[in-house]
Amino acid sequence: MTIDLTDTTTGAIHEALTQARRRMGGPASGMVLTLIIVTDESAQYDAVRAANQAGREHPSRVLAVITRRPKNESRLDAEIRVGENGPGETILLRMYGPLGQHADSVVAPLLASDVPVVTWWPDDAPPAPRSDPLGTVAQRRVTDAASSDTPLEMRPPLAQAYQPGATDLSWTRSTPWRSLLAATLDQPYPELLSGEVLAEPDNPTADLIAAWLGRRLDIEVRRGESGGPGVTEVAFDTPDGKVAISRPDGRTATLSWPGRPERRVALHRRETAELVAEELRRLEPDEVYAETLRALARRH
Repeated sequence: MTIDLTDTTTGAIHEALTQARRRMGGPASGMVLTLIIVTDESAQYDAVRAANQAGREHPSRVLAVITRRPKNESRLDAEIRVGENGPGETILLRMYGPLGQHADSVVAPLLASDVPVVTWWPDDAPPAPRSDPLGTVAQRRVTDAASSDTPLEMRPPLAQAYQPGATDLSWTRSTPWRSLLAATLDQPYPELLSGEVLAEPDNPTADLIAAWLGRRLDIEVRRGESGGPGVTEVAFDTPDGKVAISRPDGRTATLSWPGRPERRVALHRRETAELVAEELRRLEPDEVYAETLRALARRH
């Protein structure tokens, strides 16, 4: 069910939601969290679709905040979707004129009651997400350095502006790599002399993996470049030769170990919906991410 409201108010949006739930036969909302998406018109489709897919695991009230035409008079248009793409609710809030500068005043009355709030910036994020008006209402704040036009320049500010509850999808993308590396090194291995992470030039996930490994293993881990896609190899120099995990196709990795047969494991690049779903599972502060950011800042 889709309801379009033009030049509306938060009260009218609430009433429309209540009526929609009654027509769908469910008076209670059943939301486990509110997900605020701060985006623009060109990117909202992909972001909302990813949120709705993640909502199959985490039924959510999705509030997409879209600012338009800042020189116009203030106006709020809403597009409400209930029961279309999952168990949650989606509200696209298009804010015109000066109203877009006060999006938090519109969003606050629409937060689902008594559930956590997550704010996600799919594209360029504010320098200090915790201090942003739409970040202050959230227990968790999700950014994506890889989506920035200048991801290399974003990393030190991310470390400097870090507050508990912050995370970045570049870190989430590293989860399968970190799991495989931990499993690989959870067995007897020769002395590690140094390491190297290869990826596309502007790939913040590779920088985070290199910082994480350097801190955990207390060795130099270089950051090298490859043609991608994404992270293509993590390798270690040892007295016995090179230990490497290579993934040139973005789907399957090969573990090479001196004196042992090669082993292939699945290591596919994940869609945005999978990344968002992972972040919605853990709303507590990520101390490992915080430590890795600090280590990364020291490398620059």
